[in-house]
Amino acid sequence: MTETDLVLVERTGSIATITINRPTKMNALNAHLVAELARSFEALASSGEGEDVVRAAILTGAGKAFVAGADIGEMAEMTPIAAKRFADAGQRLCHRIEALPFPVIAAVNGFALGGGCELALACDFIYAAEGAKLGLPEVTLGVMPGFGGTQRLLRRVGAARARELVYTGDMVGAEQALVMGLVNAVFPAAELVLRARDAALKIASRGPLAVAAAKRVMLHGEGIDLASACELEAQAFAGLFGSEDQREGMKAFLGKAKPTFLGR
Repeated sequence: MTETDLVLVERTGSIATITINRPTKMNALNAHLVAELARSFEALASSGEGEDVVRAAILTGAGKAFVAGADIGEMAEMTPIAAKRFADAGQRLCHRIEALPFPVIAAVNGFALGGGCELALACDFIYAAEGAKLGLPEVTLGVMPGFGGTQRLLRRVGAARARELVYTGDMVGAEQALVMGLVNAVFPAAELVLRARDAALKIASRGPLAVAAAKRVMLHGEGIDLASACELEAQAFAGLFGSEDQREGMKAFLGKAKPTFLGR
């Protein structure tokens, strides 16, 4: 395990677990923490080749919160220029998570509010602990989401529900979040990271080039018309037929064996 002031990164084989480590402040996001997270994800994106490369990651929080929001003490003194700089840094972090070649699972172990909810929304999917709370309460402070929450939330749960959550600033519990499609599954707190790890291990056992291509196509296809998105899919599908992984996967299937994917 390697440790910075604010972020813990643990590698177990091809799985990385990133733990936001500011529990005395409920893991509130300040400029330093945002920068540390960005550096941690960048390092994972460029780590190793073949079997040493990261194939799936889990993002969670230390203590009782995932991320309880942005650091209000720091934000209270911001000028409009400083606030724009902070929002830009947060958006770059979220875009970087989305653009990673491997999936990231948010394991929401407690409060995921404001910037914390936005961070979870940038992950590929979200598992939540029983008792977790999620929301975008920025309007209760006289501001609004700035890390992309207005856009990612409406894409995940639909415009009407997203507007209701953003305009009221209300929090929702894990079970309600599950019903509305904000989270994928809810588990007892003691099982949360283990269940996320099970999913990460399953993903890591699949063809990494195929998973990366599927992630890329779904991300970019969401914002364009259906015909163009389907063409994007067809091109990515065809491109995988030039890979060793495609030959290995189909050979193993035909031979009733387990494939060994090398990511090439």
